[in-house]
Amino acid sequence: MDNSTLLQSAQSLLSPMTERFETPEPEQLNAYLPVEHLLEAVKAVLSAGEFYLATITGLDVPPADGQEGQIELLYHFCCGKVVVTLRTRVNYADPAAPSVCGLIPMATLYEREVMELFGVKLTGTPVTDKLLLPDDWPDGVYPLRKSFKGFENGKPVISEGA
Repeated sequence: MDNSTLLQSAQSLLSPMTERFETPEPEQLNAYLPVEHLLEAVKAVLSAGEFYLATITGLDVPPADGQEGQIELLYHFCCGKVVVTLRTRVNYADPAAPSVCGLIPMATLYEREVMELFGVKLTGTPVTDKLLLPDDWPDGVYPLRKSFKGFENGKPVISEGA
């Protein structure tokens, strides 16, 4: 299957659960979807070809225009040069999404990183131990959130409003 056909197949399979698509590069597809469709979308991408999960990344989207801040979760799937990214957002107040480990067991490493560095709860993930931060790292302090400003006098500095 050529790359164009592969992208068309992925987009067709993802259409029922996706709010919108973007094609930032010729061999890249971004699919924006509600978190409740995440597992269904992962299944669709896996059925679209020889895709594998390359990584899961997080993006802090701070509050703006009276809206609550969010964490955007990006699930990057690759097949050759083709990259399909599932993008979903969770609110700061309840940053929770389902674990994809039931479909992709090796995702546990990426999930642990997102949980630890962004504070997202991934429901059903099999391992929740710390992966990167020291054991004595303070609870509720997430170093990749924009509100985290570092440490001062041994205490974390968290800015308000970010």
